[in-house]
Amino acid sequence: MAQQGSTSEPEAKPSIHGDVLESILSHVPLIHLLSASRVSTSWNRAVSSSLAHLNPVKPWLILHAHSSRSPYLTATHAYDPRSHLWLDIRRPNQSSLKLASSALRSSHSSLFYVLSPTVFAFSFDPLHLTWHHAEAPRVWRVDPIVARVGRCIVVAGGACDFEDDPLAVEVYDPGTRTWTMGPSMPEILKDSTASTWLSVAVDEQRMHVTEKSSGITYSFDPNAEIWDGPYDLRPNQNVYSCVIGTLHNRLIVAGLVGNMENLNSVKLWEVRGEMGKEFWWMEMGEMPKEMVKKLKGESECVASIAMNAMGDFVYIHNPSEPAEMIVGEIVNGTCKWRDVPNVVMKDKTRMQRMVVGCSDVSLGDLQKAVSENRNFAVKIRAGN
Repeated sequence: MAQQGSTSEPEAKPSIHGDVLESILSHVPLIHLLSASRVSTSWNRAVSSSLAHLNPVKPWLILHAHSSRSPYLTATHAYDPRSHLWLDIRRPNQSSLKLASSALRSSHSSLFYVLSPTVFAFSFDPLHLTWHHAEAPRVWRVDPIVARVGRCIVVAGGACDFEDDPLAVEVYDPGTRTWTMGPSMPEILKDSTASTWLSVAVDEQRMHVTEKSSGITYSFDPNAEIWDGPYDLRPNQNVYSCVIGTLHNRLIVAGLVGNMENLNSVKLWEVRGEMGKEFWWMEMGEMPKEMVKKLKGESECVASIAMNAMGDFVYIHNPSEPAEMIVGEIVNGTCKWRDVPNVVMKDKTRMQRMVVGCSDVSLGDLQKAVSENRNFAVKIRAGN
């Protein structure tokens, strides 16, 4: 029996658990949930439940910023729309990027590649930590279309002037590590085979190629070795330039309305039906006027835009004025817009070029990257 006036054992403080913990975790950036998931088994379950039901993972915008001097590739950054934060990413050095970092390119949002007369390397994992190396294509190309369709990599057009066929198509099979010649691109694209003039999107089986100014589109199936088309993907005659992408395997079109000297609006459509039979457009949203103004920046004319699409998100920017990123999130078939200042490209004197893509980065991807690579780190960018 305790003596009178003695103090009992201190009472244990109640721990945070259940719905309260999940709600708190829904406000925590994904990079910090990695450590939270290791606290205990119950916390790990709470992290998983919070991500599944309260604030799911959303596709990151990945940005590689180049300086104008060697070593060119100076930094990797990401924007996480789930937390509305810019992140700095430190990755292990990649030999392919050391060889030709100034030649780094991106295609249809998730594919990054380096292509030169002697080098072809590509990466499509979420954090681009794994690079696949192959012999360069047989045809010498300057600015081709490059796309990953299924397990194949398609390289088309963009051939040097001295090559016999500027429309040449080659398909790389990573399984056999071999190149095969495919059917050449349609003749109508002869004067616009460079990626500068074309927009590319992929679904599970095909690569879609759209001439930005006309909307003329062809589809290529590398397994059947067939080009289909042409299709006119320009939703109406007021659209003077358009780019394409895919969301959940559905083709979408972003169109500039007006003319190069007077960009009136930017609209987003989903392509419904089946190309080759009957298809139509469903308008998903129009960018607010104030965001169109930010997209234009100081440009006197806007010839085209760049769009990266993944999941329910589209990221749109003006390549000549990259200070603003316009983000569109598809909610119940309608696009909700917001503008995101590009904090990475503020210093134009130092950063002269950027390569942009999207990544479906999960908590598991971060866990794997951290555990397998000592030099890998992600931190919230200062000055957000």
